[in-house]
Amino acid sequence: MQPILEIKAFFFNAETDYLPYYKQFSIDLEDIDSVEKMTTKDLLALIQEQNENFTYPEENLVFKINGLVIDGDQSMSEVVERLGTSLQIDPVNSYRSSNGLIIDDSDFMKSYELLAPFTSDEDLEYYKTLYALHYASETENFDRTYIGDAVLVLAHKLISAGTEQKEAILEAITFPYSSLLDCEYENNLFHAQNHTAAIEELKQMAKPPKEPSFMDTLATRLAKKKDTFLKKDEAAPMAVTVEGKQVAYYPGAVTGKTDSMHQKIENLVLFSRANKLSGLSLLTDNAQLAYKKAATTLLDALDSGAQVLIVEEQDVFDMFKNHFTAIEKTIGRDIDLELITTEDFIAQTHTVEA
Repeated sequence: MQPILEIKAFFFNAETDYLPYYKQFSIDLEDIDSVEKMTTKDLLALIQEQNENFTYPEENLVFKINGLVIDGDQSMSEVVERLGTSLQIDPVNSYRSSNGLIIDDSDFMKSYELLAPFTSDEDLEYYKTLYALHYASETENFDRTYIGDAVLVLAHKLISAGTEQKEAILEAITFPYSSLLDCEYENNLFHAQNHTAAIEELKQMAKPPKEPSFMDTLATRLAKKKDTFLKKDEAAPMAVTVEGKQVAYYPGAVTGKTDSMHQKIENLVLFSRANKLSGLSLLTDNAQLAYKKAATTLLDALDSGAQVLIVEEQDVFDMFKNHFTAIEKTIGRDIDLELITTEDFIAQTHTVEA
């Protein structure tokens, strides 16, 4: 590890402070014995040595470093290798902080109570292992009332075991205000866990596809004819050009293309939500949440300096374009950002090279 860690640490005491604030710390690793064995909990203790008002829980120690949820046993050498030496430390949920990194975590067990009538002691112990997962939910960043990913994972486990209470379990996790149908699964764990398949299976159980009625089919045909008629009279949209503009790339859920795309972009702008989802899977069940997620992504690119956003997935591009007015209205800001698909960007690049 490099010798100096520059730390920005969260402070807040509900009894004395109106708003949270941060303080800066420098940790010289050359002064530490057995630095290779150093854990994230050791790091917190070193900060506390410099400022006794810095607090953290002794049990259930999970918190955020640079936005990722991490536990106290994590090796600092791995943290520095991945995140570098400039680190920001936050509670696992800033809104629930009562004193520094100590939070009111009553919501964790409140979510469990939804399934308590259907569980055993073993199920409860399993649920407790999902503590970090509960607070690593991306959905909670957009809706603080969300029940959490952990209880959904437990529900899937119970149903997969062949319980006779399947329908009751599905009802318990579907009808609270913000629950299963509001989950577009992704989490912020330092060591990522992928429960996408389990969440999608639960959604299929809760909302099995139904055969379209005659009226549904007729309405779809009429809508297609209307679209075709209107498009005949529409002028071709102005092509988006990237030459001389600040350009960001949004791969979203697509992996493996970022490095090659970045090499093709002349005036590249990086933004933090480039690999986050933007609400596409939520459009049917919770359009407002979908618009909010989409707006957050678009504004992140815009506020990072982008004038043009290259969108990798055609379906996501179509969502942005088709619902752009609603997306702006949801966030309450104009989003002065041009959008272009990866396919059109590549074609444009080839034309310039030719």
